[in-house]
Amino acid sequence: MALRDRRLLLVHAHPDDETIGTGATMARYASEGAGVTLVTCTRGEMGEVLVPELEHLAADRDDALGPHRVGELADAMRILGVTDHRFLGAEGRYRDSGMKWDDDGNATAADATGADAFWHADLTEAANDLVAVIREVRPQVLVTYDEFGGYGHPDHVQAHRVAHYAAALAPVRSYRRDLGEPWDVAKIYWGAMSAEAMRTGIREIRAAGDLTFMEGMDPDNLPRFAVEDDDLDAVIDGSRWVDAKLDAMRAHATQITVDGPFFALSNDVAQRAWGTEYYRLVKGTPAPPAGARFEDDLFAGLD
Repeated sequence: MALRDRRLLLVHAHPDDETIGTGATMARYASEGAGVTLVTCTRGEMGEVLVPELEHLAADRDDALGPHRVGELADAMRILGVTDHRFLGAEGRYRDSGMKWDDDGNATAADATGADAFWHADLTEAANDLVAVIREVRPQVLVTYDEFGGYGHPDHVQAHRVAHYAAALAPVRSYRRDLGEPWDVAKIYWGAMSAEAMRTGIREIRAAGDLTFMEGMDPDNLPRFAVEDDDLDAVIDGSRWVDAKLDAMRAHATQITVDGPFFALSNDVAQRAWGTEYYRLVKGTPAPPAGARFEDDLFAGLD
């Protein structure tokens, strides 16, 4: 398959999720001429504001964070070279649901969420919004979250549900003909983090003398979002695009502290931490290179 004919669709919950988890992958395929489409489900209205002079944008004050994050997302996509980015249904159709932390350290639904929260969206209606995109873009590959949304955030979980339901409906010839010609996505991946890589990184940095790095994180008892490598299927080397990814993360200034510990990593560790992205294949046939453990191309095996 010619690279220019390859089309990748990513479904993420809030602005910044796409860059943190899949930014190097997006930059790689965009730079190689593949079609890259990002669908963001909410504007991230309930996010915490990390810039003191912008704290007034928060939901409990001016409630103007959503439009600001739309601008941050546009800046990040420009840096990554992604020209097709859109919101599910329409900008602002689904509102960030917010979250709280449970006793196990995972995110979960907040005690109170508004009726317009994405968590409360009708699944069929939201899936139909994505069916229209799938049938328009006709991607061979779709990337979204696992059933736990990585760490439990209700909007990540809902994005997972919407993505999978839409992918199941899109190829049905008789379903909602008004949404376009049917299309079957050949491969679906869940983004992941490598448990092996996390253990190695934590131990290396602590051995170098930084005992505060990921303080409280036990390398032998990692959170649920860390996936054992036996369950990974694809590893994308985005080292050539790691600088673009970091710059795109900086564009999400209200959400990511650019002088935090991850930005202070040594070059070698940073290249591996931010330039390597991991995936689990949940639909399609794995096609790693001969003798290799993982796929190195999400389009591997497709004609």
